[in-house]
Amino acid sequence: MSLLVTGSIGIDTVKTPYGVSENCLGGSSIYFSMSASFFAPVRFVGVVGADCPFDLTKVFDGRDVDLTGLEVRKQSKTFRWAGTYHENMDDRTTDFTELNVLAEAPPSVPGEFKDSKFVFLANTAPALQEQLLEQVDEPEFVAVDTMNLWIENNLDDLKALLKKIDCLMINEDEARMLAGQSNLIKAGEIILNMGPSVVILKKGESGSIMCNASGDKFILPAYPATDVKDPTGAGDCFAGGFMGCLAQSGKADFETLKKAIAYGTVAASFSIAGFSLSGLTSIDRADIDRRFETLRKLTTF
Repeated sequence: MSLLVTGSIGIDTVKTPYGVSENCLGGSSIYFSMSASFFAPVRFVGVVGADCPFDLTKVFDGRDVDLTGLEVRKQSKTFRWAGTYHENMDDRTTDFTELNVLAEAPPSVPGEFKDSKFVFLANTAPALQEQLLEQVDEPEFVAVDTMNLWIENNLDDLKALLKKIDCLMINEDEARMLAGQSNLIKAGEIILNMGPSVVILKKGESGSIMCNASGDKFILPAYPATDVKDPTGAGDCFAGGFMGCLAQSGKADFETLKKAIAYGTVAASFSIAGFSLSGLTSIDRADIDRRFETLRKLTTF
């Protein structure tokens, strides 16, 4: 089924203990789309400035990513971000952020995308996420990512958005902040009462927890990756694998959601093996399926 994503396109500078990647391609919609394209066709909505040095048609060459929704604003500058990862690769310092075009009005959803059934609204201001969602006619499953900045400064907007979506993806610290509850399982249940029918709590190298409104829960560890060079975009790759699997399946029942989380986990494990998109562009779907089966064997008892 049709899968739409909207999110950032960025020019990143990333420093890790394994090196530096300057002015590389990044952004939530980029990582998501590359990951999701292993599973299903992707409808891409995003905006860059005239200074964007990347040709996205070449970036996604050979992949089923429809760039009709890509907007280039000649008077604007592309989003830029720089960050430094410390020795344990979990702790990260943001060196600078330049919102640039992301501080402007969101891009428009093309008419031919408005019938999308699966929608992922990558991390941005919740009011903008809601504006984008309103441009889609009758989606069947909508997932949203958010962050501490919006929880702290735009809580009312976020709570309004949560009543209109199906799934919230959020990391463990943000979940505790949003719920006002230190126990992660209780935090998930509190967030479910805010509106979404599914909450996915991301725990980094400790894996993820899924809770749904029916009281079902699913816990999956991260894939035991040994090659970790750049964690940037891992959460968006997780989301891409997750939503791509759902769109390929055409459904979002609990069993399919569990399978989708496993595929998202595997996609993220490949993305962290190299800077920018190199961890994903060097593999194919067969590699993902093999690692998926390995993860299945590791977690079956």
